[in-house]
Amino acid sequence: MADKPKRDLIKIVFQNFFKSLRPRQFRGNYIGEDYFGNKYYEIPANPAIGKRKPSRWFEPAQKEAFDQELTAEWEAWLRGRRDAPPTKEELIQNLQIIEMKKRNAEKLDAKYKKNTTPETVGTYPKYDEYEIIPNKDPEKK
Repeated sequence: MADKPKRDLIKIVFQNFFKSLRPRQFRGNYIGEDYFGNKYYEIPANPAIGKRKPSRWFEPAQKEAFDQELTAEWEAWLRGRRDAPPTKEELIQNLQIIEMKKRNAEKLDAKYKKNTTPETVGTYPKYDEYEIIPNKDPEKK
């Protein structure tokens, strides 16, 4: 009968104790910054010490602001929905898309906001391009 290898329980306990005394990383690696001025940091995952997920956080541009605004790309990175942090090119491209959509919304708002207080028929608004009585042309002015 072959001898089974013995587990030295005391040796395992002391090894784990000495491993726990090793210095750990408390200051994160600087990852990037967004256009609001927030700075993002990360401590990478280290499975050797039982840390499966990286620690990610940000330092707000205004320290007292509790309702700090974050970009969607950086928030996804912070929450772990994306592995790689966003690039500056990606942030600039998405900012340009946001600005374009704001300009288009202002144009549409100006176009359709001509008639801010429409006349009413009963409780419904009256528009020139719609008929009031079915099969009758709308009144021409």
